[in-house]
Amino acid sequence: MTGSRPVAGVGQSRPAIPLNTTQEEPLAEPDDSRFSPLSEPQGGVDPGMIEPGRALALADFAPPSLGAGDRLVRFAYRLGLPPSAIHPFRKRARTRLTATVTNPLPGDAAAGKALRAGHFLVHGFKSPIADTAFSGPRLPPSFERLVHGFRWLRDLESGGQRPQCTQVAERILGTWLAANTKPDGTPAWDIGNVGHRLLNWMVHAPLLLSGQDRNFRNTALHAIDDTARWLDRHVGKADNRLSEVAGWCALVATGLIMADGKARRLFGEAGLVRALGELVSDDGGVLSRSPLCQIEAIELLVSLRACYEAVRAEPLPQIGTMLGLLVPPLLSLLHGDGGLGNWQGAGAIDDRRIEALVKATSVRTRPLRDARQWGYQRATAGKAVLQFDAGPPPVARHARDGCASTLAFEFSHGHDRLIVNCGGAAFAGGLIPLRLEQGLRATAAHSTLTIDDFNSTAVLINGRLGSGVSEVEVDRRTLAADAAGPNNSGGGATRIEASHNGYVGRYGLTHRRILILRDDGSELRGEDLLVPAGRKGKRGTIGVALRFHLGPHIELAASSDGKGATLALPDGSLWQFRSGRDAISIEESLWADGQGRPFATRQLVIASKVPRSGESFSWLLKKMR
Repeated sequence: MTGSRPVAGVGQSRPAIPLNTTQEEPLAEPDDSRFSPLSEPQGGVDPGMIEPGRALALADFAPPSLGAGDRLVRFAYRLGLPPSAIHPFRKRARTRLTATVTNPLPGDAAAGKALRAGHFLVHGFKSPIADTAFSGPRLPPSFERLVHGFRWLRDLESGGQRPQCTQVAERILGTWLAANTKPDGTPAWDIGNVGHRLLNWMVHAPLLLSGQDRNFRNTALHAIDDTARWLDRHVGKADNRLSEVAGWCALVATGLIMADGKARRLFGEAGLVRALGELVSDDGGVLSRSPLCQIEAIELLVSLRACYEAVRAEPLPQIGTMLGLLVPPLLSLLHGDGGLGNWQGAGAIDDRRIEALVKATSVRTRPLRDARQWGYQRATAGKAVLQFDAGPPPVARHARDGCASTLAFEFSHGHDRLIVNCGGAAFAGGLIPLRLEQGLRATAAHSTLTIDDFNSTAVLINGRLGSGVSEVEVDRRTLAADAAGPNNSGGGATRIEASHNGYVGRYGLTHRRILILRDDGSELRGEDLLVPAGRKGKRGTIGVALRFHLGPHIELAASSDGKGATLALPDGSLWQFRSGRDAISIEESLWADGQGRPFATRQLVIASKVPRSGESFSWLLKKMR
């Protein structure tokens, strides 16, 4: 649960790190009150809160308004009556496609060329098509979604001219159909995979049906028809809302493109509108809190809209409304290089893919700064971008590659990422070994605090999460400029404070984090506090570690006193990281890019034994030149 009220128990005290710290000024000594946050500068606090994310302004997510005849057709189809029963005097149309869809989304040309050479290219890993298990639960989840969802068709279309690609598509489709002769309980018949498969068959039909073999073309058309009829009966049984939306999109697309499909289209549109109304939180973020799922939802709707355009039909207005809601939260997780942050298993997807996706939506908007329901805070200052996970993790039924990342942050300046999360759990099974998947979802794989190496939320198998963080409180403010700073160098700042209860059950401690980003982007100050959740503190000590995973290509040099490190960025700038009380150690780490490639990097670790009654840690990241 999120909120906008200040965290209870916050008092006014001397700051752990002065707002106007200069290069020569050391960190201030800790205050006697260890649980007070960084105080506001003398200039005061702007009482107005940063405007929250837009409320979910969905004007109408009821089924489309229809005439009496169409309502009867939709009702009869929902009951399972065939078109011959709905229109008994009409000759049944033969199974065929009535339009050709123009693919609105470019694929990966490298992956398309790999397909023509006989390999699936999945997150940087080449897997021979001939050795692929097209049936049974024997593939990593990322491979399953690619193979059974036929998402590779988009890449193949980008990998060459159609005559060069048609034989490859027909060969893979024929092999898949031979291995999956009837529906079963394997991943091939997961509702989400079936939905993507059927939608991709509609959008990329020319690749599958342009060959000279008439018998194969008839086999493929009957497979499309059989799959659509199976999905008619099972689409409501999806185990998550995004998979259900994929199923409904496929049914609507099939109703639009296949002959005699009006009844299916009416049925699918009613189900799609209802599912879309339940897909996202109030500010437009999908319930899994995953940027990859956010991208998937946008791709589904863009592809469906292309099917409407192929038959010159007016798309459902809710499609445009939902795209307008989905894009701003996605933009909030972009860094200065235009690429995606590493959240909820995602890697740093590059700016070209994001730019092409946003262009395909035709949505022009700005990033959300304060997406409270989705759970991410964004602050920009000069060339600096701060992303902060200030929300509970997704609940089990919505999580796909759920990560215990509460109160983690990422920080970039210009095109360089200074502080990151490891990311890449969703890409495990490619170049990232599958055995690392759970470790990449752990709290320690994110730039935040851990106690005794325990996760703030339990990380389970199959991308699920268990008990842990259930409540997060957030307070965001704009700090006014401090003209009394040394050399008149004072400036405003954005202050974000959040706390979570993930360690209350085991240790009786609340983790509270305060981040202050100066308006010129040259300084990020933080304080992490462990505050007793009850009136009486516990005895004994615990091991605490603050981890700051560094972006790739950063050169490090430790300070002589062991409490600082100098970071040399590829653009030639120098940054200094300082710890307020404990020494800093440098350890190995891993960072995943947008293609699922792991890069060896390092992390700054502040480790200490502290009393179970609580403690505070202050730190500073400052640009030196």
